[in-house]
Amino acid sequence: MSNRGTKIVRLAAAGAAAGVLVAGIAVPAVGGAGFGLVTAAGEVDLRPADLTEPPPAEVTIVQDDKGSEIARFYEEYREVVGSDEIAEVMKTAIVSIEDYRFYEHGAIDIEGTIRAFARNMQAGRVSQGGSSITQQYVKQVLLNSAGTDEERNAALEASYARKLNELRYAMGVEEKYTKEQILGKYLNIAYFGAGAYGVEAAAKRFFGVKAADLTLPQAATLAGAVQDPNATDPNLGRKHRERLVNRRNVVLNRMAELGEITTAEAAKARSAKLGYKGTELPGGCESSKYPYFCLYVRHEILSNPDFGKTAKARLATLNRGGLTIRTTIDPAMQAAADRAIQTYVRASDAPVAAEALVQPGTGAIKAMAASRPYGGRKARNEISYNVVADAAHGGGIGFQAGSTFKTFTLISALEQGMKLDDGLTAGAGYRAPGYATFKNCKGESIGDPTHTVTNDEGSPGWKTLRTGTWGSVNTFFMELEQRVGLCETVTTAKSLGIHRSDGQKLQEYETFTLGINESGRSTASRSRTIRSVRISRTRSRSCVASSRSTRPWRTSRTGQRVLAREKVFATRRPGDSARKDFGSNTPPVDGTSCTFRLRI
Repeated sequence: MSNRGTKIVRLAAAGAAAGVLVAGIAVPAVGGAGFGLVTAAGEVDLRPADLTEPPPAEVTIVQDDKGSEIARFYEEYREVVGSDEIAEVMKTAIVSIEDYRFYEHGAIDIEGTIRAFARNMQAGRVSQGGSSITQQYVKQVLLNSAGTDEERNAALEASYARKLNELRYAMGVEEKYTKEQILGKYLNIAYFGAGAYGVEAAAKRFFGVKAADLTLPQAATLAGAVQDPNATDPNLGRKHRERLVNRRNVVLNRMAELGEITTAEAAKARSAKLGYKGTELPGGCESSKYPYFCLYVRHEILSNPDFGKTAKARLATLNRGGLTIRTTIDPAMQAAADRAIQTYVRASDAPVAAEALVQPGTGAIKAMAASRPYGGRKARNEISYNVVADAAHGGGIGFQAGSTFKTFTLISALEQGMKLDDGLTAGAGYRAPGYATFKNCKGESIGDPTHTVTNDEGSPGWKTLRTGTWGSVNTFFMELEQRVGLCETVTTAKSLGIHRSDGQKLQEYETFTLGINESGRSTASRSRTIRSVRISRTRSRSCVASSRSTRPWRTSRTGQRVLAREKVFATRRPGDSARKDFGSNTPPVDGTSCTFRLRI
């Protein structure tokens, strides 16, 4: 080591002996001339810095109306748990191998830093970290909060400038939290390999247990994995598992050296098999029991500005927000819908049947079923789009609505004062008397006196509103639409939220009442009076409510106090694991969670 390097190490050692970082702290200056020495406190800002700690990405869980899980969305598979939900042996193992003086030093481990600094001086570059657990936590926070490649590269940069920034943030973290809290935060943010982020997800993925139930060999395995999780990823094959076993044994030996376990306990744990279970990570809609409804919910969130101002922000909320989304899907009704379709149409058939069950009065979607399974395998005749919904919810162009649109002509007649037993004469065929017989909502004449409409079912003759509807007589409804007006019928449909599946405007032709427009099976669920309760509840570990509704609360017919509009979005506060329901839109205090019911 050069004479200058020796002086630097001696100066750092003096700081360690004094127990403080003094004005003469050794800080290498990297430049074209090599290493330099900064000794003036004014030249180096060593004041604690406040670290911005956005919550780590967590899994969003989608539930049915009974609270059973139907799907998960995530960017990083992580389940944050409290420190008291992590086995003590896990904490002991990670401290033993990563920072055995963790409970003794402050933000920086001077001994480890001096040792690493000496190695770096010999190598002429940063070759050894020497970071404390607090510094590693800071690094992980900066990496997880990086929004660009430049920010990610800065968080990983092997430079003394980054180390100095980490030190300042670490000093701030040490002032803000207890050692136990810091350790818990680190274990919740660290990556362990095999797609598992955080100790809870890792315990389940590796061994099929909760973090609270980890055994000594299991804890040592996970503690060994954090150093280089990609090299020891047990999901990548035999050699990676061998490396992981070797790392586990290193941890066990270290625990024995430090007196945390006996040599006999270490030997017994070393003899244990790895025991990797590779518990399958739950996926998105493709692996859901209700894939079409799952797709509907996903697209609804991604298109709803209350979950983020931009598409990118909404995707981050879904995949990183750790939300619990309670929906309206009813398992019993879904099963009934599946059986009804399977009775008449098989998955191997060329025609496709689709069905959505929407609850009258509330608009809650209770089931979404199709004759073909969802997926991309053509050999199994799977469909890769949401055949039950419109394009905005992952579907295609939809199906011609057919006779269901006769409902809007009937409603228009009732609104204009006709009674159920009022009627008119319907012929075997219908032809518009002239071009001006039907006018669209622009006032344009669009009647077609050259085209004759015939009946597919029912018989001609005198029909009341009641009998004409029962028979679904085409010519009766053409006569009725002529009487009440085409534009009035279109306006009624629009007022109930009817729209085309492809997002285009409704086609306004004389045969509107016969359902010439393509729509998805769940179209009516988006209406104002038959409004769908697509997402009946969202929950996060803590949240702030914001409602842009002019009347955020109303009392339902059952006396329940509910949101008047779907205008709530929840955000979490980091490290919060409490669960509590709130009955107002007042933002809860820190350390709480809340449940918002999104009902219309």
